[in-house]
Amino acid sequence: MPLEIERRFLVVGEGWREHCLWQVEMRQGYLVRQADGLTLRVRISQGKSDPAPQAWLTLKAIPPQAPSAPPSVRLEYEYPIPHGDAVELLELAPEQLHKQRYGLNLPGGDWVLDVFAGTNAPLVVAEVELGDPDEILNLPAWCGEELTGRHQLSNAALARHPLQQWSEAELRDLLPSLLVRAGMGEVQDGSN
Repeated sequence: MPLEIERRFLVVGEGWREHCLWQVEMRQGYLVRQADGLTLRVRISQGKSDPAPQAWLTLKAIPPQAPSAPPSVRLEYEYPIPHGDAVELLELAPEQLHKQRYGLNLPGGDWVLDVFAGTNAPLVVAEVELGDPDEILNLPAWCGEELTGRHQLSNAALARHPLQQWSEAELRDLLPSLLVRAGMGEVQDGSN
């Protein structure tokens, strides 16, 4: 059974840039997104040094025999597909997002960092894939609050309800440090 064990963190600052190994542009769309965590995603990525785009179809779900598994653990089935098929599937996907992904040279798992574009800017998220959900991480200083298990901040949720459509209350409740980073300062609650 192919398991994905992944933790996610809000990124603060630019310190991650010194660890970059590669960069790709990604477009992804969601063909299925269910409340129980099941998603079916199509993704196209293209690197600056590799002119041939790559495409995948990915199904993610909560393991059925472990509904109380940590939020960092999910089933993941991912298959390469022809680029033309991915383009056609993206046209069918009502919920999409764009981002730049960077591969990072860091110890303790496979690290990538996503710089979201368009209606999800200025969100920057680091992800690390681990071999064990209880693995101890030595987090870089630029990793801020942990986003693992915060479903409103999953890629699928951001494709459906982009960050720039969030109300001030949603931002204040879910991402107060992002407000400060985006130059919006602290949001007042109106109770003077």
